[in-house]
Amino acid sequence: MVLPLRSMAGKTITLVAAACSLLLFSSSLSGVEAIGVNYGMIGSDLPSPDKVVALYKSRNITDVRLFHPDTSVLEALRGSGLGVVLGTLNQHLAPLATDAAFAASWIQSYVQPFAGSVRFRYINAGNEVIPGESAALVLPAMQNLEAALREAGLSSVPVTTAVATSVLGSSYPPSQGAFSEAALPAVEPILSFLKSRGTPLLVNVYPYFAYSADPSSVPLDYALLSSSASVAVTDNGVEYANLFDAILDAVYAAVEKAGGGESLELVVSETGWPSGGGGYGASVENAAAYVNNLVRHVGRGTPRRPGKAVETYIFAIFNENQKPEGVERYFGLFQPDMSEVYHVDFTATSS
Repeated sequence: MVLPLRSMAGKTITLVAAACSLLLFSSSLSGVEAIGVNYGMIGSDLPSPDKVVALYKSRNITDVRLFHPDTSVLEALRGSGLGVVLGTLNQHLAPLATDAAFAASWIQSYVQPFAGSVRFRYINAGNEVIPGESAALVLPAMQNLEAALREAGLSSVPVTTAVATSVLGSSYPPSQGAFSEAALPAVEPILSFLKSRGTPLLVNVYPYFAYSADPSSVPLDYALLSSSASVAVTDNGVEYANLFDAILDAVYAAVEKAGGGESLELVVSETGWPSGGGGYGASVENAAAYVNNLVRHVGRGTPRRPGKAVETYIFAIFNENQKPEGVERYFGLFQPDMSEVYHVDFTATSS
């Protein structure tokens, strides 16, 4: 069976299942050393960056992912102690890939001036462009950014990229996860690059879209990481009781088959659940359940990587009113006035 999904970039994702979409994916959860939150800025009424940074710190959020560089945000992050994943705009992949001077200027503008007081975790070259027309640009962009960082004396800052689960051609059962023929030519050399440097691959994981596409086959408690969920998938004796783990383990299996081996780690660079927008299952109650269950869960690892905490970034800090109409406006943990959409206990990561 083929299950249609969507990523937050709006692309169609097809996850291949053999029996029913319920058997797609799953996991078991606990606490992780740190949970990050994506800081999107596609809104007309968002608070100033200094207030946003203060909000992160007041809620025990330790890491932030930026989709593109913004100097006012980077200034606000100085001395904050927050770990920062800094993305490039997808439209900058071409000059980053083909012009070493452009890559050097990018690092000189957005990383070097802040490196002494901002804790950069990763530079993220492109978001969800594989497979696609820009896929072949990702690795050379990563290489040029790495060379520019080295030239700037910042070789300790790793460079990676973020993919959606549309890179998978097979996903069920999780152990049979494999990259699609369209994605593999771009992904394989990227995995080699990352593995040789001990740098993780970023992957965006959205159980919500699997559930909303086929709610009659995907149980809600399985998608929400509910502790009461029954085992939905048994894969060579390995049991899955939530969709998040099964998705992630399918990507791990694909990475192993494509030469990444068991040493290459994954970071979940986006995951979340909408609190509104008219989508099936989009509600404050479900969003609160998913995110709080996730925070408690990811420290346990997945069945394929038991005990290995999954570095995870929730999408997103705010509801953003300039995104396309529908659920994409309602993934925020907070309203633009910084009031809670629902409460998330980030201290539960140590449980």
